Order: sequence, then C-alpha cells, then structure tokens
Amino acid sequence: MTDIVGIDLGTTHSLIGIMDSGFPILLADAEGQRLTPSVVHFSTTGEVTVGRAAARQRVLDPANTIFSVKRVMGRRVDEQEMEVPWEVAGAPGDPVRIRAGGREHRPEEVSALILRKLKADAERALGREVSRAVITVPAYFHDAQRQATKAAGELAGFMVERIVSEPTAAALAYGLDRLGENSRVAVYDFGGGTFDISILELSAGVFHVIATQGHTRLGGDDIDDALVSACELAISDAQKLEVVQQAKCRLSTEEAVEIPLPFAKDGESLVYRMSRAELERIARPIVERTRGHCLRALADAKIAAAELDAVVLVGGQTRMPMVRRLVSEIFGREPDISQHPDEAVAIGATIQAAVLAGVVHNVVLLDVTPLSLGIETFGGLMNVLIPRNTTIPAKAGEMFTNAMAGQAGVLVKILQGEREMAKDNWVLGEFELPFEPMPKGQARVGVQFEIDADGILHVLVRDTKTGAEKTMEVSSAVKVEDAAVEQMVGDSVEHAFEDMNDRIFTEAKLKADEMLPAVAQGLVVVGEMLSDEERHVIDAKVQEVQDALGSRDAQRLKRACAALDEATETLAALLIEKLM
Repeated sequence: MTDIVGIDLGTTHSLIGIMDSGFPILLADAEGQRLTPSVVHFSTTGEVTVGRAAARQRVLDPANTIFSVKRVMGRRVDEQEMEVPWEVAGAPGDPVRIRAGGREHRPEEVSALILRKLKADAERALGREVSRAVITVPAYFHDAQRQATKAAGELAGFMVERIVSEPTAAALAYGLDRLGENSRVAVYDFGGGTFDISILELSAGVFHVIATQGHTRLGGDDIDDALVSACELAISDAQKLEVVQQAKCRLSTEEAVEIPLPFAKDGESLVYRMSRAELERIARPIVERTRGHCLRALADAKIAAAELDAVVLVGGQTRMPMVRRLVSEIFGREPDISQHPDEAVAIGATIQAAVLAGVVHNVVLLDVTPLSLGIETFGGLMNVLIPRNTTIPAKAGEMFTNAMAGQAGVLVKILQGEREMAKDNWVLGEFELPFEPMPKGQARVGVQFEIDADGILHVLVRDTKTGAEKTMEVSSAVKVEDAAVEQMVGDSVEHAFEDMNDRIFTEAKLKADEMLPAVAQGLVVVGEMLSDEERHVIDAKVQEVQDALGSRDAQRLKRACAALDEATETLAALLIEKLM
C-alpha cells in the first residue's frame, strides 16, 4: 500500500509525519524545521509565499498576509469573529472569502496552499510521492468546517483518508490507547491562537470525545499582545513582537532573561530584562480564563476531576510553568508532559495514518524500560527523559542550554536509575559536544533518546545553531538483571526523603548562586535610588539566603530565595527603567 501521512493543520503552525520503521517521524522542510507557520502571503504581482517567508510579511504587508485561516474555515461572513488586518469579502450569510493580493480566495484554497507546501516538503524528505493523508481538526469543528478541511486537502493533491479530532490524536501520541476500557482522559490544548479542553472516553478500543469546551480567540498570541503593551519598548512593532516572543519562550526554563536590543533607540543599544514573575503577572489573567472552560467541560461530561485517568498537555503555551501549575490545580494531578506539546497532535495523526495503512500492527512492543533513563544536568541532578515502565519502542527529547558564560561545549552523561541525584544512578556512557562559546543561556542543545524495538538506546545530541551532532548506542539500557532493578527501586524508596531534599536544595542553591551576584550588581547600579528601609530589607534578605546556604536546609533556602525575590521587585523595576 502507498504511504499515508499524518497532518496537523494548525492555527499557528502545521506539521506532517509518516511512520518509518515502526516510529512516527515528523518531516522537516529544506531549512530543517518541522514546524511550518500556517501563513500565506499574496503579493500584488501574483507571487505566493507560504510558511516562514510568508510570516515575515505579517508586519511589512499585513493586508495581503493571511494567518489563522483555520478560524474561518467553513464559516459564513456573519459567523466570522476574528479581527484581522486582511479584508473579509461577502454579505452576511455568504461563505467567507478573503481578499488579498488583488484577488478573492476561499479559506480552503488558502489552507490548500499550506498543505501543498507540507506535501512538497514530505516528498523532498522521502524522495517519493505522497498522496494520501489523515488530517486533524479541533473537536468542536462542525460538519461544514470538517468538509472544508477535507476539501483543502483534496485541493492540495491529497486523498483525505480520514479527518481526526485533535484530542483523539493527542491521546494516541501519549499512548493512552493502552489504558483500560472506559478510561477517561482530559486533553488541555493551549496553542498560539486557540484554547480547547476535551474529555475523552475509551470504549471498545476507540476514543470518543464526550465533552469539549474552549475559545477560538484565546491563545499565546494574546499573551504576546499583553507583553507588547506592558513592555512599551521604544522599538518597531516587528522587533517588539519578536523580543517578547523570545523572552516568553526562554522564561519557560529560565527565571530571568536579558535581551540585547541593538540600535533600539536613537542608535543606542539597550538590554531589556524580564523575569518569569513579571511574565506570569502579565499572562495570569489570560491563562486563568482557561479555568472556567475546564470546569464546564468536566460538568458537561458529568465526571469529577478525580475520576480522570490522565491529563495531557498540547500546544506551545503549555510549556509555561504557570500553565502547568494551573492544570495541576484544576485537575488535582500532575499532567502528563512526556510528549512535545507542539508535536503531539501530528504524532497522533501519523499513528492513525499508520493504522489505516495497515502497518502499525507490525510494530512489536517487546518490553518496557525497567529503569528511568536521563542525563546529568548542572548541579549534579538527574533529568529523566524516558521514565521507568515506558513501553518500547519509545522516543523523547528535550532542549538544554549552557549553564555558564563562555562555555565551549557540553558533556552528556547518560544515566539510568531512580535516584534524584546523578551520582546515585548508573552511568551508561558519556560524550562531549563542542559548540561556540556564548553568553549564559544562549546555546541550544537538543538531546534525544530513542529506544528501538530491539531494546537499543540511541542517543542523539545536536547543536541547533550549527547542526553539529553526535550519536551513541547503548545496548544495555533495557537488558538489566531483575535483582539490580529491585535494588535500585528499593534504594529510591528508602532514600526518597533525603533524595528529594537534596534535589530541592540543589535547585534552590542554583537559584541563590544566580540571584546573589545579580542583586549585588543591581545595588551598585541603582542602589542610591532605594530608600534606606528598602535597602535594609534587601540586605536582611540577602543575609537570610547566605545563612540558609550554610544550613543545608532545602525548605529554608527555598523560602529565603522566594523572600529575596519579592524584596527585590522594586530594585528590578528600577534596573529596567534605567536600562530603558
């Protein structure tokens, strides 16, 4: 049978994948990027660009740059809710038509251009034609929207084998089809343009959406707009949007970021500093709006949060720690974050495509991982990539950065075990990947673990800037003696309290080691602008952190760091004001 690809036709980005040797693989474009912006630009001369090239035209030529076309698929003019810079043509009651580049276009024609690019990228990557596809749509899409999506696929040259709900695809990607009958799953999907919450139930081996809620105009774009308004940077709108998007992404893993702005004002270069606390203060009202939708979905499904068997996260905004905390609070359990939030729906669509193609049943799930697999991170911590008891084949990855300025490489130490500290786990291997020295937090190194059906662990480390990479195979990752597994698991239980205390202390110490010199430098720069009382409070909180560092009391240090963070809010604001 011919290939069937899986496609996530997203509001903000789109992806395409195919099952290869039993693994769902997402295909990259000629630039090596898997995420394709769902943007089309129509020039007045008739030229059409799609993807990243089109996205660059949003600020330069907004009237002819179509984005978020998914929101108007299958809609009529009087149903169109979105405020857009491009013109919507037609009378109330007529199907939406978009006027751009001096011509009118149906939404499915615009979507077809995006799908056509994905098709071309896939064919370039595979070296053969692909003509059959599974395409995902939101659970709330009605029949006209689904038919419009199918029509877009056909216009792009695909035979659309099936239209699949996005939450169902996400559940497949997370492997939730292995849950028992009548299992219930919540899929919290917070993307760039929209928010959806769906409750699914597994019945007779098939997921059914039993309740769905959401908002078609609630997403990461709203957070970006709020940040732009709050920052009031004296730079162009295009540069401002790019700055806040970069800051937002980095603050998912960093407590604070400094963003250089060359020639930002009157030819003068500036450095803009933003903290995660500031981001969360601005984003909180937007993120909180998802709470009501979640509660209504549970009420519609007539179940309590405690009755759910799993909660999974989809969409780029779910990387934000604040979003994950909110989800944990609403559902009373930690969400499953084992999949890449931007890629889960596409992975699920690819798995569904493989089922239809009749190839997925050839995958033999030989075993499960007996112990967790991960790498050592700064401070001697164990960072788990593939948890214990994960069914294989399995694949997981994460992005890391440099912990120190001027660092010229990274030592990847592959670990196996259940302890919190790297020193207490087994080392399976290690190798070094050099990269260009740069400021702290600027390097981007991707680490991917993949266990194949034969139980062999493949480790890939790539410098995303240069594309340089190294690989290693470990054949002993799955073949571990039962006695050794029992000993490791037993030790993890026996030392659980002290291990967690060590981890919390190490994480708090890393934060303290970053905060103390930053506060000292801040006092040198703007200390004279503080009142005597404010200065005294900061000095006292600094002393508390220093005393806590010597105590080895994890909770004390954590509280002291939080108190110093709060006490220096005015100092941080003065620094930003001075830098501006």
